[in-house]
Amino acid sequence: MKIYNTLTKQKETFKPIEENKVRMYVCGPTVYNLIHIGNARPYIVFDTVRRYFEAIGYDVNYVQNFTDVDDKIINKANEEGRSTTELVEEYISETLQDAKNLNVKRATHHPRVTEEMDGIIKLIETLIQKGFAYEVEGTVYFDTTAFNEYGKLSKKVLDELEAGARIEVAQEKKNPMDFVLWKPKKDGEPYWESPWSEGRPGWHIECSAMCKKYLGETIDIHAGGEDLVFPHHENEIAQSEAANGKTFSNYWMHNSFLNIDNHKMSKSLGNFKVLRDVGEAFGYDTVRFFMLSAHYRSPLNYSNDLMEAAKNGLERIKTCKSNLEFALIHAKGEPLTNEETVLLEELKGFEFKFHEAMQDDFNTADAISVVFELVKFANTYAKEGATKDFTQAVYDEFMKLVNILGLIYESGEEKAHALSDDEVQEYIAKRTAAKKARDFAEADRIREFLKEQGVLIEDTREGVRFKRI
Repeated sequence: MKIYNTLTKQKETFKPIEENKVRMYVCGPTVYNLIHIGNARPYIVFDTVRRYFEAIGYDVNYVQNFTDVDDKIINKANEEGRSTTELVEEYISETLQDAKNLNVKRATHHPRVTEEMDGIIKLIETLIQKGFAYEVEGTVYFDTTAFNEYGKLSKKVLDELEAGARIEVAQEKKNPMDFVLWKPKKDGEPYWESPWSEGRPGWHIECSAMCKKYLGETIDIHAGGEDLVFPHHENEIAQSEAANGKTFSNYWMHNSFLNIDNHKMSKSLGNFKVLRDVGEAFGYDTVRFFMLSAHYRSPLNYSNDLMEAAKNGLERIKTCKSNLEFALIHAKGEPLTNEETVLLEELKGFEFKFHEAMQDDFNTADAISVVFELVKFANTYAKEGATKDFTQAVYDEFMKLVNILGLIYESGEEKAHALSDDEVQEYIAKRTAAKKARDFAEADRIREFLKEQGVLIEDTREGVRFKRI
């Protein structure tokens, strides 16, 4: 398996620290609002990376944090006249719901900054003891000049950074690029006791502490959006490697940006897209399919037309699933034909090509192309007249691939009264009985009722079939 490593700017063969295990950390959101469509990309991309590792036999320890203390959180809570705790609890709940709607699996651990203060303070103490950090009137700074490899991830040279630094330069800093590890409280802010002051941690130290606690001093994969390369991930490397004296992460993965109608998403441009609005308009499963339709390192452009195209593409895959399920019900329980035996050999090729795409730096775009090739194969051969064993084999292969990508699932906030498949079949049986009794009004009423529940039924020569809409 090859993974593009941002650190080395090349694809590298993946070699885990422990055999058949993956230690993976993905930077999570600062929880002060609903997540936007751009936030959804790393959620979906790295969930798919995790799913693939698990599908090929790896045990994945997947950690994704919540930053639950931050200036934005404090300001939002003050504006709304409520506590930061209340605000944070609301938006963690909403974020987890959005993730569920996107078919993103819950992380092995979802640590919160406010629950990890002991580890954060201990890590800062270690950096001070080793000469990589210094304290000035209650504020602790990381000394970037003390870490010789500073800039190795972003490929930025420290001298150039300092010359062109567009940052607030505090007089007490030794160097313009030094960054905060701990800062004293301001009036009305939440704070914690520390050896330096009553205050709270800087942003970057949080992830270093949580990585160490939940994954160890060296991890396999650290991931996030490309906007985190500098300064966040650069600073994480400096802190962790200075404190632990070891490589922090062996592989660094970053997804590219999402643009809106070929422009950077911005509230000032009026093109800011909240995920929930997009999910309700097109379907959360369409959002997932759309995000995976491009390679994660390629820029992705969002537009209503492209989302409609994605919705139509996903519908082809869903229809194939419905067709295969219907074919299974009516398939003949006879031995495989000679033609089917040959076709089963061809069927194996789809899985091979799928894995070939995914093992080349998780190329989900090519993997989805393979799924569509399989859809064409299924529609051509796994239909009326096919044997049950052949149809089952095609169905199993189809579901194996779409499940790795997480493409077909009950998306969105399902209605509490949504019908199960068995319940739908019961209504179909009642409708069939009504038609036999020539009670066409009752038959029509049942059809309309099912439509209201998101179920379309179709009368065919083989019987009644249904699909969800």
